[in-house]
Amino acid sequence: MNLVIYTVNDRVGYITLNRPEKRNALSHELVTELIAAFERAENDSSVKVVVLNANGVAFCAGADLAYLQQLQHFSFDQNLEDSRLLKNLFLKIYRHSKVVIAQVQGHALAGGCGLATVCDFTFAVPEAKFGYTEVKIGFIPALVSVFLIRKIGEHKAKQLLLTGELFNAYDALAYGLINYVVKQEELGDAVFEFASKLIRSNAGQSMQFTKQLIDQVQSLPLDEALEEAAVMNAKARATADCKTGISAFLNKQELKW
Repeated sequence: MNLVIYTVNDRVGYITLNRPEKRNALSHELVTELIAAFERAENDSSVKVVVLNANGVAFCAGADLAYLQQLQHFSFDQNLEDSRLLKNLFLKIYRHSKVVIAQVQGHALAGGCGLATVCDFTFAVPEAKFGYTEVKIGFIPALVSVFLIRKIGEHKAKQLLLTGELFNAYDALAYGLINYVVKQEELGDAVFEFASKLIRSNAGQSMQFTKQLIDQVQSLPLDEALEEAAVMNAKARATADCKTGISAFLNKQELKW
């Protein structure tokens, strides 16, 4: 059985966690398959927006228990190599050239909460629980902390990471961690409609450049950030998408991306 399923529907690429009997818990094999799936979506010209979803009652319960048992016998170098694999997955999602939407139909805990954190948009059902629970088992939320601080700021990130407490979808919305809370029976349609609107309304190259800009300017001094923005602006003006869009705007033509 494939741990990850890849499908495409009307320019929306679906990457589906398919380990429902283990609550889609992360293992070395699952992380490896996820990286491959996101690379596939990167190179798939028929896909403009990517949705990360899951089969079963949970979105992702974090690290697999059997996997955690194995880690106790790893050397430092083995643990470092394994940590870098998850780092590569988070970076692959965060810096993906296409918009990535998390469709959270159930609990997203620890590493599973990390997956939702690094996506560009997150939709969740009211029943979903979130939590960075690593500190409760003597572990640390090391990799996700880098992205969470960027996303919601140090003050709130400290509360969530140091307490390890669970919080509901409405709290996640208030914290700025997720974007929308949707009823379970409406979740799939809502995500597809949102993705389709992005596809129809926005130029793919523009969304890619905007993601890159948001990533890059945060760590730069103001002058350097503005210069990077100016360079990206110039690059965007030279793209076919920009020329098409400006021409359509000036000629009052309807655009269909």
